[in-house]
Amino acid sequence: MNKNNVKMVSGNIVDVLNSEVYSGTLRIYNGKIIDVVREKNNYNHYIVPGFVDAHIHIESSMLPPSEFARIAAIHGTVATVSDPHEIANVLGINGVRYMIKDAEAVPMKFYFGAPSCVPATDFETSGATIGSDEIEKLLKLKEIKYLGEVMNFPGVINDDPVIIKKIELAKKHSKLIDGHAPGLRGKDLRKYIHAGISTDHECFSRDEVLEKLRLGMKILIREGSAAKNFDEFIPIVKEHYKNCMFCSDDKHPNDLIKGQINVLVKRALAYGIDIMKVLRVACVNPVLHYGLDVGLLQIGDYADFIEVDNFRDFNILKTYISGEIAAEKGNPLIPVRPSKIVNNFNVKKKKVEDFIIPYKKGNINVIEAIDGQLITNRLILTPKTANNCVVSDIERDILKIAVANRYKEAKVAIGFVKNFGLKRGALASSVAHDSHNIIVVGVDDEDICRAVNLIVENKGGVSAVSEDKEIILPLPIAGIMSNEDYSKVAEKYTEIDKMAKSLGSALHAPFMTLSFMALLVIPKIKLSDEGLFDAEKFKFIPSVIPCLTRNLERI
Repeated sequence: MNKNNVKMVSGNIVDVLNSEVYSGTLRIYNGKIIDVVREKNNYNHYIVPGFVDAHIHIESSMLPPSEFARIAAIHGTVATVSDPHEIANVLGINGVRYMIKDAEAVPMKFYFGAPSCVPATDFETSGATIGSDEIEKLLKLKEIKYLGEVMNFPGVINDDPVIIKKIELAKKHSKLIDGHAPGLRGKDLRKYIHAGISTDHECFSRDEVLEKLRLGMKILIREGSAAKNFDEFIPIVKEHYKNCMFCSDDKHPNDLIKGQINVLVKRALAYGIDIMKVLRVACVNPVLHYGLDVGLLQIGDYADFIEVDNFRDFNILKTYISGEIAAEKGNPLIPVRPSKIVNNFNVKKKKVEDFIIPYKKGNINVIEAIDGQLITNRLILTPKTANNCVVSDIERDILKIAVANRYKEAKVAIGFVKNFGLKRGALASSVAHDSHNIIVVGVDDEDICRAVNLIVENKGGVSAVSEDKEIILPLPIAGIMSNEDYSKVAEKYTEIDKMAKSLGSALHAPFMTLSFMALLVIPKIKLSDEGLFDAEKFKFIPSVIPCLTRNLERI
């Protein structure tokens, strides 16, 4: 060992594993901590293990891993547990390999899963299918740490051979299994957990969280752009800090640029939760649960840590990954690199008449969107009609929503949604979980068609149109990610988000909420490219239904 190559980093060292803070110096060689020297000096900053995002879909940032790393490092994130099922739904196993290869170019530690549900259901059109053979190929890779979230919980409960086979393969290769079971309780939950599923980030209530904890699950407290569960679930950390983790799940670029796990740490401390418990959740638990090669400030560990000013403001001064500074004072030191453009987009422009829905007497099923939640309600309402067609009803905020297949020419699926609040124009996106077809909401068929065709012209993106303006954020990588610098992507997304709100939407994240209106594995009703879907009974339902004796019914 050449002593000249040994790095020294000094400060108040926060040893979370031993619940101790002391002044000292880390001696680092070849990316690892070779010694920790205790001192009696007074330092005005703290050395803390780096943050780990315990469940995130990198694609939702609209950035490839190499560019995501640059912004995440600013916020003190040194590693992510990343489920690449978004790109897998577009490009299959080659999409997963794309994410792994792109991530290799940067020092951030990305730990990927093998997507278990591609497509998420058999009731939609995806760009690819990942079966048991593909799952086994992925599980053999050293870069794959776990089986991605098992969204098909009905399949587990009912012994569906396809999903059971994938779970058995994960066990065969000694890989952990992530969960996704919103609202699952009682004997069905016990069977789901008994299958070997170890985590969940999709809880509706605190009682559900506590039941899952009692049955041995690890709970991921999520705060994304659309789904926000932090405030409701953070109190459980006081007692259950050993079995909780923080995660973003899905975070759009305008929110990611503001913060990541660091923001949750600040908020948890503001709740009065002990610093060691908070850091256990933010830094330690993901490393221990998934067996990550991420350092925790122990001798022999990788030198993955952050420097912060104090425990009140928790400003990130520097981020170290494997002993190298990845970000300092809000600036990334990870260089920009070009990302390869890959895609799967095979449709032509639509016509206005593709979005017309004839009126056949009867009420309509309406998706009721809930701000800050992935779940929806089901409403039965009387429609507004014009020229023998069902149209958007701006006064009652019942707007037309549609999903157009992006992989092949097909009939457009049309439904209705409440709470988007648009007074004019339309919003469209090829980020539409999980199959990533084109989803659109708008006040009239002409604007809806224009918004969709902007997406088609660019082979992916997020668009907004009004009577006198059109704007799009192109997403050329798989139709879900940009190849631009993160600051440009965040700026453009902020602009288009601002336009969506100027059109009348009061939602915190209109485009993120829109993207989840196609996620069939989350209750109660959603819209796929094949039609309106009851996510509780797992079957299609009509957009226009026979007349009922009541004008309004909430189901």
